[in-house]
Amino acid sequence: MSQLEDQIIECLSGPDYRPIDSGALSKKLGITKKGMPKFREALDNLLSAGKIREGKQGRLQVKVSAGFVTGTVKKIASGAGFVIPNDSPAGAKNLDVYVSSRDLGDAQTGDEVLVRILSKTRSGGQRCGRVEKVLERSSNVFVGTYLEANGQGFVRVDGSAFQADIHVGDPGAKGAMADDKVVIEMLRFPSADRMGQAVLTEVLGQRGDPGVDTKTVVFSLGLPHEFSEEVLEDARLQADHFDETNFGDRLDLTKETIVTIDPATARDFDDAISLRKDKRGHWQLAVHIADVAHFVPVGGPLDRSAVERGTSVYLPRHVIPMLPEVISNGLASLQEGQVRYTKSVFIEFDANGRPQGAEVANTVIKVSKRFAYEQVMPIIEDPKSVEGKVSAKVVQLLQRMYQLSMMLRRHRFEDGALQMGIPEVEIDFDDEGNVTGAHERHHDQSHEIIEEFMLAANIAVAQILSARDIPFLRRVHGTPDELRQKAFKDFCNGLGYELDKFQSRKAIQGLISGLTGKPEERAINFALLRTMKQAEYSPDDMPHYALNEDDYCHFTSPIRRYPDLTIHRLIGDLAAGRKPKIASMPDLIQLGKSCSVNERRAEKAERELKRIKLLRYLEDKVGQEMDAFITGVESFGMFCQGIKVPAEGLVHISSLTDDFYTFNQASRSLVGDRSKNEYRLGDAVKVLIVNVDVDRRQLDLRIVPGKEKRSQRSPKASPKQRTSKKPPGKGPSFLEGKPKSKGKSSGKRRGKKR
Repeated sequence: MSQLEDQIIECLSGPDYRPIDSGALSKKLGITKKGMPKFREALDNLLSAGKIREGKQGRLQVKVSAGFVTGTVKKIASGAGFVIPNDSPAGAKNLDVYVSSRDLGDAQTGDEVLVRILSKTRSGGQRCGRVEKVLERSSNVFVGTYLEANGQGFVRVDGSAFQADIHVGDPGAKGAMADDKVVIEMLRFPSADRMGQAVLTEVLGQRGDPGVDTKTVVFSLGLPHEFSEEVLEDARLQADHFDETNFGDRLDLTKETIVTIDPATARDFDDAISLRKDKRGHWQLAVHIADVAHFVPVGGPLDRSAVERGTSVYLPRHVIPMLPEVISNGLASLQEGQVRYTKSVFIEFDANGRPQGAEVANTVIKVSKRFAYEQVMPIIEDPKSVEGKVSAKVVQLLQRMYQLSMMLRRHRFEDGALQMGIPEVEIDFDDEGNVTGAHERHHDQSHEIIEEFMLAANIAVAQILSARDIPFLRRVHGTPDELRQKAFKDFCNGLGYELDKFQSRKAIQGLISGLTGKPEERAINFALLRTMKQAEYSPDDMPHYALNEDDYCHFTSPIRRYPDLTIHRLIGDLAAGRKPKIASMPDLIQLGKSCSVNERRAEKAERELKRIKLLRYLEDKVGQEMDAFITGVESFGMFCQGIKVPAEGLVHISSLTDDFYTFNQASRSLVGDRSKNEYRLGDAVKVLIVNVDVDRRQLDLRIVPGKEKRSQRSPKASPKQRTSKKPPGKGPSFLEGKPKSKGKSSGKRRGKKR
């Protein structure tokens, strides 16, 4: 090893070392700018040799010695836990390490730890271990409910991570009163024989008050939610410098007929479409995306803030934007009749809708007409109804958009793209933010028009960059593990639907498309969803499995996703004839991991706040019945989600008293020994609300006595059913073209989620 490699190993092996990324490590080692190439080379050598590894968000660790394992803790109700090894294959539960409560120390769920493997094993041969060191805490900040006892202050942390209350010292810190929601920072984590201790840092408000639930999620997940004055000043400066009369060397498209299609409540509009047919009958599609890169210089305050956030966060009735609103809702919003800077991708399709080539340009546009989704199809279907209200050019544009988009959609599914058939449910709120119910999200062909064009733009841009061997952040979606694919096949076969070609996208989509309206539709869609890997950002040359595309990136929403902004910068340089400023592979890898983690954090925040709101709605409904369907089956019971109100709760297996039920791993079902009654993924059930605990995020359910589900399976599917070629309709797809729209603060705000 080189001297620099020795230095890196020595630093990472220190007793006080806590995992840091390569940037922080270079600073710790005093690496100069001139020495960075050698430093990166040394890191690459050590990684390739397996002497060090990258953990969460690119943080570096020494490869552990034999007899040790690094992994993530998952505690259980008894206080013991399991460590899921970092390098274990997906779903390989037999490799998890059991750690008793006394051997767990103060490690908590989500912490990354170093575990010593012990000589003893559990029944069944499962390995046992002892936590030697907490490498990285999942979090040091928590939110909970303040209480007082014996003249001391305590906090009952939300969720089930801590079994006992956390001591926060003398009562009344920060003016906290009983039942207040508060933020604490842990000083000493609890263990089996030691109470946890923390400092109370902020009072959020009285439990259950409007707005406190949102603050609870924001603080518990560490979401950056306020812009510094430096960032706001940078945004104001960009606004001051914007001159809509100075086009520079941009392509002037202000005379073109261009439209936007967004949710009715949207406030920012970051994509627009123009389309024409040439004399050959070829389609000339132009997708225009707000030029956010023009207003966010690399390395400036706005850029640093955007990197930290990674994405906008869409919570019920509240949005935490990636960029200040002077940019996201102003300068970079493609408002009707306003001159705006854009980056445009021009894609040529032949008369049958097959791509022939693409190019990009820095452009200026002026949107001719803004439409809400609900307005589009009535115009396309009955153009005479808007005579005198909408120009003939705009009507013709909408009709052409519909024609081309439906061609593209048909080709995508013929070529093997996948789309699920699970309808998306949106929660309804009153003016005070209380849940009033839920509805299935509106999704018609007007949404599909935009979806297809955004996908086409993302693919075209990725192909342009790939053809020039320019490293970029791809949106990758890995091929499912073969074991999971085979398990999905077995699951389908068990329901009477043959899927011999279980690794064929066309076969899978044919099966899904033929299930509409059948009892097994929801079950098979849920099972397929659980087969898939998560999509992520990475510079690795990997395809997008569900879209069946070799080259794919996110280009269409730089207002709300940082990876899109990095693509815009590369495309902008190419369009201007400049050599793109290319980031190093280690930096791109690290950025991709950070953006992926932030994206998942944002999704978790949305799920968490929805869950809180739904549980509050059900608090006074204990004892009531509701129709539900099974979303998960485990050995200890089944998870069920309400149909009218999409709250998910647990029916514990001990409450199924009509029979003795056994868990069937292959079919993901609970089967009665005597009656052969079967509870399976996707089944409809009627449940009783038994207990609601908002703070613990728990909803306990029970099958309504006398109304237990009796499985009624359809006869085996016919070959025609199994190979249906009808293009899929609505439902959450694996589409990646357009994320949720940032609209007004209302329960019906969001639209385009991809």
